[in-house]
Amino acid sequence: MTTHTHPTPRATPEPPAQPPRIVVIGAGIVGCALADELTMRGHTDVTVLDQGPLYHTGGSTSHAPGLVFQTSGAKVMTDFARYTVDKYTQLADDQGRDCFAQVGGLELAATPERLDELHRRCGWARSWGLPARVLSPAECAQLHPLVEADQILGGLHTPTDGVANAVGAAAVQAGAAIERGARFLPHQEVVDIEVRGGRVEAVVTSTGRFPADLVVSCAGMWGPLITRMVGMQLPLLPLAHQLAWTGTVPALSADPAAHQNLARNPILRYQERDLYYREHFDQVVVGYYGHRPMPVAPADIGGPTTEAAGNAPERLATMPSVHDFTVDDFAPAWDDSRALLPALAETKVEDGINGLFSFTPDNMPLIGASAEVDGFWVAEAVWITHSAGVARAVAERITDGESTFDLHGCDITRFQPHQLAPDFIHERGCQNFVEVYDALHPLRPMDSPRPLRTSPFYQRERELGAFFLEANGWERPHWYETNSELTEQYPAPELGDWASQFWSPTIAAEAQITRERVAMYDMSSLMRLEVAGPRAAEFLQYMTTGKVDRAPGAVTYTLLLDTFGRLRGDITVARVTEDIFQLGVNSPMDLHWLRRHAPDDGTVQIRDLTPGTTCVGLWGPHAREVLAPLADYDLTNTGLRYFRCARFHVGNVPVLAMRVSYVGELGWELYTTAEHGLRLWDTLWQAGQDYGIIAAGRGAFNSLRLEKGYRAFGADMTDEHDPYAAGVGFAVKLDKGDFLGRSALEQRADQPPQHRLVCLTHPHPGDTVMGSEPVYAPHDRATGTTIPETAVGYVTSAAYGYTLGTSIAYAWLPSELAEPGTPVDIGYFDRRVRATVTPDPLFDPGMERLRV
Repeated sequence: MTTHTHPTPRATPEPPAQPPRIVVIGAGIVGCALADELTMRGHTDVTVLDQGPLYHTGGSTSHAPGLVFQTSGAKVMTDFARYTVDKYTQLADDQGRDCFAQVGGLELAATPERLDELHRRCGWARSWGLPARVLSPAECAQLHPLVEADQILGGLHTPTDGVANAVGAAAVQAGAAIERGARFLPHQEVVDIEVRGGRVEAVVTSTGRFPADLVVSCAGMWGPLITRMVGMQLPLLPLAHQLAWTGTVPALSADPAAHQNLARNPILRYQERDLYYREHFDQVVVGYYGHRPMPVAPADIGGPTTEAAGNAPERLATMPSVHDFTVDDFAPAWDDSRALLPALAETKVEDGINGLFSFTPDNMPLIGASAEVDGFWVAEAVWITHSAGVARAVAERITDGESTFDLHGCDITRFQPHQLAPDFIHERGCQNFVEVYDALHPLRPMDSPRPLRTSPFYQRERELGAFFLEANGWERPHWYETNSELTEQYPAPELGDWASQFWSPTIAAEAQITRERVAMYDMSSLMRLEVAGPRAAEFLQYMTTGKVDRAPGAVTYTLLLDTFGRLRGDITVARVTEDIFQLGVNSPMDLHWLRRHAPDDGTVQIRDLTPGTTCVGLWGPHAREVLAPLADYDLTNTGLRYFRCARFHVGNVPVLAMRVSYVGELGWELYTTAEHGLRLWDTLWQAGQDYGIIAAGRGAFNSLRLEKGYRAFGADMTDEHDPYAAGVGFAVKLDKGDFLGRSALEQRADQPPQHRLVCLTHPHPGDTVMGSEPVYAPHDRATGTTIPETAVGYVTSAAYGYTLGTSIAYAWLPSELAEPGTPVDIGYFDRRVRATVTPDPLFDPGMERLRV
């Protein structure tokens, strides 16, 4: 499917006009893959340094078991993994041994709950373009000689998974890079990175100085020590993970090929017990995540290894990234393993290690350029599974400025300041280790540390019985228990078991009352920037697709594009005064993107307003009746029109009011400083009592915004998408003059999008999906034709439309299936839900309610 593939690298790339001197720190598999990808693109001045020997350098590459399970709930992670598999299946070492054994992956379920999770994972695989199928117990037993049908309920089979020879793949890629001009230097412990004028100049090691225009840290678990040299906090925590080797397993040694092949049978995962397995000739390697977290500070890992490590555990023990095996921690794993795979009763654990791997606060890699130091890059927290894909993404960004992968979830600038606190990194890393194989609901928030960020209304929200979910540290009300009495008047449909988690029927009542009366929404978590200065208008006019250089008081919905004309984000730009603009953005990545492109002469200043300000969304048919008596401003439709802003007072509170609405109703976003926030809430609340005002949460908000057809960046559209295909082409104003990404859009103006984001509806609330489900071309159910297993698209975000009485899902589909009225099937766990492509927006397509 074209929606799931990336362009192959150019066979004969054009060399850079002035090739930069690039120093890569770390010769593990990521550093080796990056050198290969860089030199493939014409970079010849590439130096790779490592503190250890080549290519058993002593990091996690040297001891990793090499299992490659490609399926992930994050599309980009599967994209990384698929590219890694595609590349490594073509590699062989200097002795002719393959670097990847594509034996397939088999994930086993022993309980009904885990079998449901495997159906969900099967959906992910198919959504992202992988072949996958949930098998019966008998089929699982046929695939693997150690699996017995009576021990399981089924398994997820992904035939393209397998085992990577990590060190072999690293060495082969390094060899290819060396042939193109790169050099690899062992025993080079980095002691300093020289920075002058905010730009890297050189890497200093224990033996010498290496001038550099670009430095890329691929140091893995030592990454925080490297980034600290340029004043950068890397949110990465090394944790020990147990790996054990059995003795000879008779059921495997009976295979005459067992001693000639590293692996012949599928790799196994038993996630209910935090276990995985792979063959090692006639032995079994057992990996275990069920033990207590064992974090290690990067500074305590140790220095360079002094001896090259081989494959045997006793040689691995010479490496600094390998700690002593703790037998007691492994005891439950061995009991569970023998229960699942009875053939293991004929052997015993011969040896084991506690090997270090890298974890991050959100389980995603750390990729990209530093926001503070020009020329300093990171490619960290990358496992073998994703190594070649991440290397390609970084090489593309260095060479072309952008990547063909969607990197918004991996970008190093994505973190909020609190997420870089050492205590936060430590606690979240440990928790993610504990949950690495758990079946997590997409709405499940982190349990701790909380609360971290609260709005000035937090106490009032608690008094109203708010049920909070967390996002970027913010406590965000999802619904309010005091509204539960309204469910008799506004009953909610029964959703399915999955969709009804972190849900309440109160959400339906809050949505209905927003449409019929008026509701207050806490919008404080929206990130707000101020862009100011004499060249602010000129700067924003170039950086966005809309006409933002308008008279003060104008508000513009517009887009940020990259040089390829793909989406970087959607934002609102309000011109408050001649030289001051307030922007509503999606994340810190937008802040850093704008700062990266801002002139350095002081004529444009960009700052984050979020910490010192707050926002109430006041929306509904009676919003004007509540607000107008409180305001010293004309709030009639001629006084403050739709998509306009103004400063005035609400009672005693100074506000910046924007007449915008993401629920599709009349109303305003009311911004004020944090110290006035509580007074603003109380003033609106008291004034709204005669109109039946309520506080409403994010559950209602999400349902209403999908009814209105509003896209969410990061969910419905990302930086791999074209604005026209995503349905936001109306925000591109080609008559405004030049803007970033314009030329790329013009170059493909005569190329219709191959895929489009469309609205799907179906009438069954019990089949309301949650996002990431596969979409299939319809089959004729009446004639019993074969049900297709290859997905044609995937769901982005979904909810039940309470005020419309229909389930809503947005999905990317091939253009030929994007016409209204087209039937499709959504894969939901182990069943298919028939849905229909429907014109959007579903609610108020003429915009009458917003403009009233």
